[in-house]
Amino acid sequence: MVKILVVDDEKEIRDICKTYFEFEGYEVVTAIDGAEALILLDHSIDVMILDIMMPGMDGYEFVHQAKMRGFNMPYLYLTAKVNENDTIYGLTLGAEDYIKKPFSPRELVLRTKKIINRNTKVSDVASILTFGNLVLNDKHKAAYVDGEDLLLRQKEYELLHYLALNVDAAIAKSELLNHVWGYEYYEDMNTLNVHIHRIREKLDQHGYKAYCIQTVWGLGYKFERGDVIDN
Repeated sequence: MVKILVVDDEKEIRDICKTYFEFEGYEVVTAIDGAEALILLDHSIDVMILDIMMPGMDGYEFVHQAKMRGFNMPYLYLTAKVNENDTIYGLTLGAEDYIKKPFSPRELVLRTKKIINRNTKVSDVASILTFGNLVLNDKHKAAYVDGEDLLLRQKEYELLHYLALNVDAAIAKSELLNHVWGYEYYEDMNTLNVHIHRIREKLDQHGYKAYCIQTVWGLGYKFERGDVIDN
């Protein structure tokens, strides 16, 4: 199910958006400002509808903070700022669309649908990796064993997913650091090692053999097809 985050300090607008999108079969979560939205933000959200002028953290700052945390889902601005420069600025920052208040809820739904379709590059099936009872769902950024969520943190999931995409291939620690954190410094190898240890623990706790992530001495790690421990 498509999940939409609506961030607006006006309750009436949040309620209208929630009513119209839920009627279309979407899941909707709402926040009154950017600060609350950051708490609710997770990788299961497909698109965000954001006000700009909000008390505390405005829409621009929220987008900045979200990207700093690794969240890059598409978004559109729904705002009373009607100056052409505001529109251009919002689109320059990366917004998919810019709708001025007052607005037509039906138009908002249609424009949001276009954004969702435009950003759906792979099917749900193609975004799922399966290794025995271990399933990695890249759409939801989550891993499951026998349907039970491993509750991986963002970086843990990204590490496991990258290793699984390159199953049976040895991946250098520097490559893993660069892919997940965007840098490759020897001094930070301990950060990588700690995350790998946590992933192994969670796999083991859920009955999936932790040795599916093997240490390649002098290089890094590789993901091998494991299986579920017999009880």
